[in-house]
Amino acid sequence: MFEACGFNNVCVLLHCLVTFYHLSCVTLEHQHLRYNPLRDSWVLVSAHRMKRPWAGQVERPPEEHIPRYDPNNPLCPGNKRANGKGNPDYDSTFVFENDFPALQPDAPDPGSDQDPLFQSKAARGVCKVMCFHPWSDVTLPLMKKEEVVNVIDKWAELVEELGTIYPWVQIFENKGAMMGCSNPHPHCQVWASNFLPNEPALSDRCQRAYYEKHGEPMLLQYAKREERVVVESSDWLAVVPYWATWPYQTLLLPRRHVLRISDLTTEEREGLAAIMKRLLTKYDNLFEVSFPYSMGWHGAPTGPYLKEDNSHWQLHAHYYPPLLRSATVKKFMVGYEMLAQEQRDLTPEQAAEKLRNLPEDKKGTEL
Repeated sequence: MFEACGFNNVCVLLHCLVTFYHLSCVTLEHQHLRYNPLRDSWVLVSAHRMKRPWAGQVERPPEEHIPRYDPNNPLCPGNKRANGKGNPDYDSTFVFENDFPALQPDAPDPGSDQDPLFQSKAARGVCKVMCFHPWSDVTLPLMKKEEVVNVIDKWAELVEELGTIYPWVQIFENKGAMMGCSNPHPHCQVWASNFLPNEPALSDRCQRAYYEKHGEPMLLQYAKREERVVVESSDWLAVVPYWATWPYQTLLLPRRHVLRISDLTTEEREGLAAIMKRLLTKYDNLFEVSFPYSMGWHGAPTGPYLKEDNSHWQLHAHYYPPLLRSATVKKFMVGYEMLAQEQRDLTPEQAAEKLRNLPEDKKGTEL
């Protein structure tokens, strides 16, 4: 067609480049919908909204001078917690039963009700707190690689231990007061439940449907095709997913087919520690602040599901950071997001490029 119009090969190439540029600009500048196959939902991308002036709430910057040891901090070694129990003088990870658990193993059964509008079920489980390190003034990106490996090993141990009983073991970290963290000491939580919660249940259904249709785990195929890479290694990949909702949301997953974190090899755990440090250091360097986020691991269900075929699952971790424009301006999930659907103000491509170009080290900060 181009030859009939008198274009030579150079003109054809230029035409293709202009067309590609035009389509890229349309994607970057104009609102559009993107599909999230893990949740069977859509997110509205409205990148042009980043141009609007901001006169909304400005958060307080994170506390910069956190003492290494605080005699009044209930998570520090040797200190007493709210229930009067004392912590040991731990020098690595430390796990204990949550003093204010959302789930208890012996909760009474509310009884069944046949009314479709007023249903209830028994909810039982255990909630644990896991301190990453004895010092309060460090976070995962500031820890030594072998110390992060200790954290990963303990995660795997808890999944294996609690997973023999409970269908779901949720590892999650809320980092920073902006994400509701009530204590600056580096720690996460592990909740095990006798039920499959909403998000993993939805993810299970979507991954199963994809596997049945395509014959390969969704996220394994996705990892081969995703281009919005932030950091990568021979065993791991961290990307801003195509369907990301939070401004600098990332998805961390192994390249090999892995069902649960307890299935990782020694080499893969060391590789995970390295890529976590790289990713989280980039986060800290983005706005030059200890970056807040909520993080959680999703793997194949446990308990009774251990006897079933879970080939459709692929282990992965979600990072949901709230910061949008600076260290003090965050993304609010309100209004349209609560009443209609998820919406974001910059494209995943823009977020991935910005994170990818950040340095992966903070000189003089590793212990």
